[in-house]
Amino acid sequence: MIRVLLVDDHPVVRRGLRAMVDELPGVSAVGEAADGAEALRLLDGGARPDVVLMDLQMGAGMHGVEATRRITALPDPPAVLILTTYSTDADILAAVEAGATGYLLKDAPPEDVAAAVHAAARGETVLAPPVAARLLGRVRAGRPALSPRETEILGLLAEGLANKQISRRLFISEATVKTHLVHIYGKLGVDSRTAAIAAGLTQGLIRPV
Repeated sequence: MIRVLLVDDHPVVRRGLRAMVDELPGVSAVGEAADGAEALRLLDGGARPDVVLMDLQMGAGMHGVEATRRITALPDPPAVLILTTYSTDADILAAVEAGATGYLLKDAPPEDVAAAVHAAARGETVLAPPVAARLLGRVRAGRPALSPRETEILGLLAEGLANKQISRRLFISEATVKTHLVHIYGKLGVDSRTAAIAAGLTQGLIRPV
């Protein structure tokens, strides 16, 4: 029996996921958490799932990427399978870099979720077709990828923050912010903040604000 821990901040979504998971052959939901911090407390308290089905954005609680990073750093960690509505490059790459075994979208049919849970429990990597297509597109395009910090700064640009505000938010100097912007402009092939934001949205690097 594959044991699954459900992590999502919406009780109705968790209820639906539990009902779906409990109907899957050879799979059972063994716990629920409303955010990453609660999931970690359950694991610290002795919960031993084989797979953690993890949402990305969870309100004011610990988000899925940070929770994934901490869970995968544990001794003998469970596999973490992201199940979210977000499919931007930034979200996908952050989750993969944090150690996620797979990345599914919430509109996936139950049979795909079932196959992904079984694959994750075997230690296999699972990507939803739209996610795999985005990653393949990046490889084919051959464009240099923004680093996690550059992606973060691009997102703050999209929020309308000035260089000084970004430096305060990230606890870095304005000179460092400007250096990052030079790299961002070069990688995106643009020459202004507005063009960088437009390129980031078009390429799915950041979400619309």
